[in-house]
Amino acid sequence: MATRPSKPRARQVSRKNHPRPGRTLLVLFAVMGAMLAAMLGTGATGVRLGLDLAGGTSVTLLPRLEDGGQISQSQLAESVDIIRQRVNGLGVSEADVSTQGQNIVVEIPGATSEEAVDLIASTALLRFRPVLQAEPVIPVGAVPTPEVVPPGAGDPAAPVDPAAPVDPAAPVDPAAPAPGDPAAPADPAAPAPADPAAPAAEPAPVAPQAAVAPAPLQEPAPEPTVPPLLTEETAEDRYATLDCSLPENRQGGTGLPPDEPIATCDQEGLEKFLLGPTVVEGTRITDASAGQETAGGAYVVQLEFDGEGAQQFADITTELFNSGGRLATVLDDVVVSAFGINEPIIGGQAQISGTFTLEEAEDLASVLRFGALPVTFEQGEVETVSASVGSDQLEKGLLAGAIGLLLVVVYSLLFYRALGIVSVFSLLVAAALTYMTAALMGEAIGFALILAGVIGVIVSIGITADSFVVYFERIRDEIRDGRPAHVAVERGWKRARRTILVADSVTFLAALVLYFLSIGRVANFAFTLGLTTLIDVVVVFFFTKPLVQLLVRRDFFRKGHRLSGMNPESIGASVVPRPRSSRTPVSATAATPGDPA
Repeated sequence: MATRPSKPRARQVSRKNHPRPGRTLLVLFAVMGAMLAAMLGTGATGVRLGLDLAGGTSVTLLPRLEDGGQISQSQLAESVDIIRQRVNGLGVSEADVSTQGQNIVVEIPGATSEEAVDLIASTALLRFRPVLQAEPVIPVGAVPTPEVVPPGAGDPAAPVDPAAPVDPAAPVDPAAPAPGDPAAPADPAAPAPADPAAPAAEPAPVAPQAAVAPAPLQEPAPEPTVPPLLTEETAEDRYATLDCSLPENRQGGTGLPPDEPIATCDQEGLEKFLLGPTVVEGTRITDASAGQETAGGAYVVQLEFDGEGAQQFADITTELFNSGGRLATVLDDVVVSAFGINEPIIGGQAQISGTFTLEEAEDLASVLRFGALPVTFEQGEVETVSASVGSDQLEKGLLAGAIGLLLVVVYSLLFYRALGIVSVFSLLVAAALTYMTAALMGEAIGFALILAGVIGVIVSIGITADSFVVYFERIRDEIRDGRPAHVAVERGWKRARRTILVADSVTFLAALVLYFLSIGRVANFAFTLGLTTLIDVVVVFFFTKPLVQLLVRRDFFRKGHRLSGMNPESIGASVVPRPRSSRTPVSATAATPGDPA
């Protein structure tokens, strides 16, 4: 019985597994458009440059020590850590903090000398002291201006000299008779008028007197920067003579004893205080943050105390609430604010209020949050760093990067022909993503690119090019095995993606370890290298592979043109596949094994 040959059944491809490269490219371009919109919205139109490329300020801090004293290595290391935390916590990232002997050198990109010194040199010794006495400031040596009083204005019985000059601005009594008026009443105590017929009396001789110049006001001698150890009596004496109009008395950092009364000023020099011993130390603060009061809109610093500090604060506020006293917030021996107690403050939370701007409140909160320096430092050398040297090095680095990029492009076009165009566009997309990411991170976290980071970007060019080489070679291997181009693209991707992920993972882990184990310029290099490695993965998965899938649908690549880079004969294929046109319908019949046809 003859059997009819079976017809081959057409296989249906699941739409779920059907590649949609166009949609993938649209998603990538949408993300890039959102990043561009974010850059324009935040004003982050450029990448922040570090100290060596954009210039900035270099500050040398000198420890204030006793004669012959030395700072220990542990104190020096702790000071370096605190200063680095301060500048990074305030958004001034990529600052280079290093040591030179017992000194600390801080290089901050783009900061003025005043900003740098205020930021890193503050000792942040916060204490709470009760106010014993306070009064508005009257500068020492100030003499009230004498008031000009017309003669006789204060005493109605005082005689008026007719020859005395009359002040035109003096008020005139309309009822008073004019001098020399015959109708004026005679004063019995006044001398009788002289007889015109009597001979004139000889005037008494007057001894000549030397003119006496007014004594100049003597300005008070400035207060010593570091007063001796104070007792209550000397604190009261200092309070009586303290002149808060002098800037040196409002600078703080004088090392006043915490367990004794002190006399000091407020930050604006408007009020002077006699304060009692410290009742709560700033070391009891566990957290500090800047905020804004709901009423009035003033900026304040919110504080949180540990268990012992909360109890101490509750005790002193209860005592001052009952006595009607005030509590002063003293930072570096200068009063920041002195406030009355409306009710006992319990729960371990308080706030520092004053005439703060938002930046000042954030600076103070950052300094208090990261703690006080173990050693008091004073300003040494402050210099502005020019970016001329760094700009010259940047130009050379960019030139080296451009040469390397050009060599990669030439190699790709010569070796992979038209397929190399994919690598060129992929490098452009990677460069755009790197630029936008660095610009947004500079606005968000203060990331600044330095010369070491530029080197990391140049190294990433080779990493990205390596991913293209792996993928293209896997495609060629499939074509050499006799598979058509559209099949080789899919099978080559499955074999290449694992290799690409493994290579990029090793690079990223190396950059991650280097970042956490290093500081300064090396950390910037590691951060940039890790960032560009992640961008390489995104570009390969969301741009390179979908673009190749779209190109292989064109006859130029699908049929293996000699300039396509996918020609079987050019790459040495042992079996030349016959490409099937996508427009040729599939035959309804096929020869079966053993069929004579």
